[in-house]
Amino acid sequence: MKNKNLSLIMHSRMESDRIILRPCSIDDAEDLYEFTSDEETTRFIYEPYKDVDQAKRVLANYYLEEPIGKYALVLKETNKMIGVVEFRVHEETKGGELGYTLSRHYWGNGYMTEAGKLILELAFNVLGVERVFAATDIRNTASAKLMSRLGMKHEGTLRRNHMIKGELTDSFHYSILKEEYESES
Repeated sequence: MKNKNLSLIMHSRMESDRIILRPCSIDDAEDLYEFTSDEETTRFIYEPYKDVDQAKRVLANYYLEEPIGKYALVLKETNKMIGVVEFRVHEETKGGELGYTLSRHYWGNGYMTEAGKLILELAFNVLGVERVFAATDIRNTASAKLMSRLGMKHEGTLRRNHMIKGELTDSFHYSILKEEYESES
């Protein structure tokens, strides 16, 4: 595997036809709050944010403190942040973990599929990982469908392995291997 941090920094901005993945900024607080305060958007991941100050704190203490592999998902047309994408490299297993949140107001438009394809291209063609994986609450069928659209295969279900809003939930686990990605490209 190539030097992951250097490669991620060199690819901290990526774009497709309609979206840009770029580092988060404190200026994203209003947009972040807009979708993280929505109960439907956050239903399967965390409690909705209470105010813009919470969004600023999360930006400062999570996204900006260690920004490598963390992206704002921005619409090119409006420069509006509509989601976040994370990619964590696990060097010991030559793998990478994909995570994401998208404002429900933009669901069903293919934006997260575009973002996922950018991350897979980075993972396999730049970073040289062998496997990319992701997980979702089993009730989040849209997320599972996204993983399938990205070419990921369902690996299994872990029972009561994740705490979501004070409740132990089951998770679907998906992955795609380098050779599977290459055969689909």
